[in-house]
Amino acid sequence: MEKFISVVVIKALSETDKILTALQNNGIHCAEITFRTACAAEAIAYACKNYPEMSIGAGTVINADQCRQALEAGAQFIVSPGLSVGVAEVCREKNIPYYPGCVTPTEIMQALELGITTVKFFPANVYGGLKALKALSAPFPQVRFIPTGGVDRSNIDEFLAFDKVAAIGGSFFVKEALEKMEG
Repeated sequence: MEKFISVVVIKALSETDKILTALQNNGIHCAEITFRTACAAEAIAYACKNYPEMSIGAGTVINADQCRQALEAGAQFIVSPGLSVGVAEVCREKNIPYYPGCVTPTEIMQALELGITTVKFFPANVYGGLKALKALSAPFPQVRFIPTGGVDRSNIDEFLAFDKVAAIGGSFFVKEALEKMEG
């Protein structure tokens, strides 16, 4: 797994090249293309075809139907804001990594029952940030986290220093990459 997962919202397919090229030029080789827009599946298919050296996944996947669409488009991993048993089952069938959003002990226990040991911690800033991750790691030492939401350059090093953090997710990677490219 890459250490940095850029959360990418593609509103028009024509934005895909600019965003993914900027990310690559900035050393980011993993993109979670969100299912928040009408062209998400098309953008994932395009990215998988034209950026084979990048790890392309689907984000904001909230049900099994979206998950199937994302996987048909070529998504290599699936991310959800919460835990969906339906999405987990589709991913398990297809042997695709699934990173559900889990912020409570109950949600983490549900993920573990589904065989999931790496979860998205979203929104990290709202649910206690690094302090919460450290507290949750005590009863769940086998779990690794992908904090997203409220993670940025001001606190990224603190998160990365914690050994239970598998990766950092964020849209700020896209903003930074585009600013460098245009700047």
